[in-house]
Amino acid sequence: MNVFLKEYFTYLKLEKNLSENTVSSYRNDLSSFIRFIEEREINDPSQIDSRLLISFFTNLEKVGLTSSSAARYYSSLKGFLNYLFVNNYIKSNPIEKVSPPKLAKNLPGVLSFAEIEKILSLPNTAEILGMRDKTILEVFYACGLRISELISLKLSDLFLNEEMIRVFGKGSKERVVPIGSSAINWINVYLTKSRPLLQKRMKSENYLFLNSRGSKLSRMGVWKIVSRYIKESPVSKKLLIRILLDIRLQHILLKVALIFVRFRKCLGMQIFLQLKSILTSIENSLSKFTNNFILAANMK
Repeated sequence: MNVFLKEYFTYLKLEKNLSENTVSSYRNDLSSFIRFIEEREINDPSQIDSRLLISFFTNLEKVGLTSSSAARYYSSLKGFLNYLFVNNYIKSNPIEKVSPPKLAKNLPGVLSFAEIEKILSLPNTAEILGMRDKTILEVFYACGLRISELISLKLSDLFLNEEMIRVFGKGSKERVVPIGSSAINWINVYLTKSRPLLQKRMKSENYLFLNSRGSKLSRMGVWKIVSRYIKESPVSKKLLIRILLDIRLQHILLKVALIFVRFRKCLGMQIFLQLKSILTSIENSLSKFTNNFILAANMK
């Protein structure tokens, strides 16, 4: 089975252009399944059937795996088995006869502006690492980045005068993200007072956020930093790092909605509808500006 796995992971990297982190997640999920079937002395993919898959997911449920994690396993297995089927390693895809795990519909926690401010104020900015942590939290909230995007930020990705940063997301897709004045201020503080004391000539490689040894911060390093401040915060709601993006979007939408309501009350419906038409035109122009900005950034 390892031969098929190796071939599949190569396919994900080279042809699907998935990131190393994504491929690593697939590898972890599929390795668990391979161990499961090897314990039952199954080494040929043609021996995998729907009953075996149902037994695997039943076992995941018994060990207390959440429905979201089981759904991820299902997705990983579906991709792998479909690859085997398309390449004629198996005659049919047995997972087509297995229903995907039902996801629990839990709404994410929503924090107020005041609660977010409490979390952002926790790092001790009198310390070198505290300044770095404060900047990480500010950038997380201001831009709604994934951990992998944050740790991959380089100095050359900062366009602070234009209030923009360049981000490389899933599949190495590039985009330009607006950044607020508070986050820009703390990036400048960090670049002036903290990063110079952390960087090591042979290790830092132009990355923005560094660990105490001067190297690029790891995913787990950032996770520990943010998780620690979340745990230390007086906020009682359960909060995950991924929800910071959702909260940021909710706060932006709330501000926009309030502005639109005030405009409508002040201007009247007819003028408000004209304003919406103008805003649509501005949006199209902004889209063109962003595309031109990306082209200019690539030429530098």
